[in-house]
Amino acid sequence: MGAALPTLLLILAGVLVGGAWSLHRQGAPRGAVVVTGLLALLATAAGVLRLIPGSGS
Repeated sequence: MGAALPTLLLILAGVLVGGAWSLHRQGAPRGAVVVTGLLALLATAAGVLRLIPGSGS
């Protein structure tokens, strides 16, 4: 699952960004939008860091 994990994390980040945008457009509470956005940011960072050679096992 070595090569698939960063891809899956970046796909998850994209879905979460879309979810945060959708929540924002629907007028959801700010807390829900912020939490979803932070999860997207975390998934993006994890996916990118997994792509750096020698950073993961």
